[in-house]
Amino acid sequence: MDSFIDIKNHEIVKIMEYLSRILHGKDNSIIKMLICILSRGHILLEDLPGLGKTTVAIALAKALGLSFGRIQCTNDLLPSDVNGLNVFRSERGEFEFRPGPIFHNLVLVDEINRATPKTQSALLEAMGEEQTTIDGVTYSLPDPFITIATQNPAEHSGTFPLPESQIDRFMMKISIGYPMHEAEREILRYGSQRDEIHNIEAVISADHLIKMQKEIVQTVKVSEKILDYILEITKKTRGHNDIEIGISTRGAMTLLQAARACAWIQSRDYVIHEDVKLMAPDVLLHRIQFKRDSAAQKREVLKSIMFGITVF
Repeated sequence: MDSFIDIKNHEIVKIMEYLSRILHGKDNSIIKMLICILSRGHILLEDLPGLGKTTVAIALAKALGLSFGRIQCTNDLLPSDVNGLNVFRSERGEFEFRPGPIFHNLVLVDEINRATPKTQSALLEAMGEEQTTIDGVTYSLPDPFITIATQNPAEHSGTFPLPESQIDRFMMKISIGYPMHEAEREILRYGSQRDEIHNIEAVISADHLIKMQKEIVQTVKVSEKILDYILEITKKTRGHNDIEIGISTRGAMTLLQAARACAWIQSRDYVIHEDVKLMAPDVLLHRIQFKRDSAAQKREVLKSIMFGITVF
């Protein structure tokens, strides 16, 4: 297992070792997704087709003992296809609610930018409030509730760009990317692992995941210096010459949540500046509106902001 974080929490090590045997060359992406899940955050996967986005989502759900639902977005997808609907039962003379795929612990929303704004708004309520409203009745969603949405960055025909309010609901925007040479060789040698993934046994249960999520909030301490560091990053994004719109308060809170989880998987009960720096690109870049649209330049701007702040 080769990752950008030194994982020391034995439960996370066990999960990673288990998944690494099946998901070749995706360790860093899996770690980031686990951090999101531990922080009760939602994930936006932006990548080209055929790089294993769906496979990773199914494997995570299985390994974490979560129920799995999948929504394939199209431009004729209706909110009722996501949330469910009331069906009239003539033999009873009453309506019966039939829940949609959103009523699962982990929901894969494939090609989310192909859904119309009306359907996207239905997802927005679910992601933001962990509930959904059908015919005036509000239903709570399962706990935990995580959305993994995918979109193709290179295809724009027939798509509806996500509004800023929707993008801000995602804790991280992650790219899986092409596998390394040896990892891709393993994939070619052994073929698709999809059947094996559906047979994955849970490493932990959903209840234990909730316990881990609570433990992070209750035990990982954040000093005033770390709070000041995050606030300084936030402040500098709002006044930078290359940035149109900087980080919101919700974005700063999300960065703090991710940094906490990052510290916890390294078996620390306190956040350090390095945790914030590691999480900042994936947590912040999709929230910032830059004046010039260049992925490499965006990362350089954020890096210059973070390394330009004096750390005590």
